[in-house]
Amino acid sequence: MTITADQLALFVGTLAVAILSPGPGVIAVSQAAFALGRRRALPYALGLALGASLWCLLALLGLTVVFRALPWTYVALKVLGGAYLVWIAWKTWRHAPDPLPDPAEGSRGMSFAGGMMLNLSNPKPALFYSAVLLSIFPVALTAGDKVAIYATAAGVELAFYGALASLMALPWLRRRYYAAKFWIDRGAGLAIGLLGLSLILRH
Repeated sequence: MTITADQLALFVGTLAVAILSPGPGVIAVSQAAFALGRRRALPYALGLALGASLWCLLALLGLTVVFRALPWTYVALKVLGGAYLVWIAWKTWRHAPDPLPDPAEGSRGMSFAGGMMLNLSNPKPALFYSAVLLSIFPVALTAGDKVAIYATAAGVELAFYGALASLMALPWLRRRYYAAKFWIDRGAGLAIGLLGLSLILRH
């Protein structure tokens, strides 16, 4: 391998700071943990983590080169992804008055596939990963380097989303959610909707 342990450590630190910024995935996995509990929320968190890490893999494989060569592909992905987030937001807003779901059953796309779809709906992480990769690692990466970088990114994403799902499923946090479900769901729907609109409208 041509990359060093120090470079990987810097990559982990940069990625950790970035994923702590509240985004649709953070909001969605928190709500899933509140409503469904840890056991049902973990598959959703796993899907979110792998969906996010796939953008790192695609950046390593040169997706951002395609975006730069054919800018319309990035615009199209942004519009489609933003529309998907707005749709998720509308469903969350509309179902806010509904009773709590049965924790033994799935709920409104809160599954492994639903988590992957949510984080794949935003192509901006591909550009983020590309910029970080270029700034930290050598330009010429071997296949082994790419495997190590992707495994590191996937590990950080999995650790973050798994920890978040477990934390937000703590009994005292769930009790607070039960007491204010309507307003929390409406707030989550509004936040995700605004993120979707900003993805569509921002250049």
